[in-house]
Amino acid sequence: MNAAQCRAARALLNWTQPQLAEAAGVGLSTVVDFEKGRRAVSSEGVEKLATALEAAGVSLIAEGSTSTGGGPGVRLRDREEGV
Repeated sequence: MNAAQCRAARALLNWTQPQLAEAAGVGLSTVVDFEKGRRAVSSEGVEKLATALEAAGVSLIAEGSTSTGGGPGVRLRDREEGV
């Protein structure tokens, strides 16, 4: 997941940065710094953010995915997909 995906996923969920930090079990500064590219966030921290967003109903689409024409993306999962 990259910073733009994180911001977009939060927007889809209508979550604030503090809400994501709480859901992911990380500090608010981790979310802010990751999204603004202020510092490198550990792979563990990024994984916690991604896991929280996915648990809330967002699908993170990897770079090179044919469903996005090759670029990374995000989308809300359908209710039938378990959300």
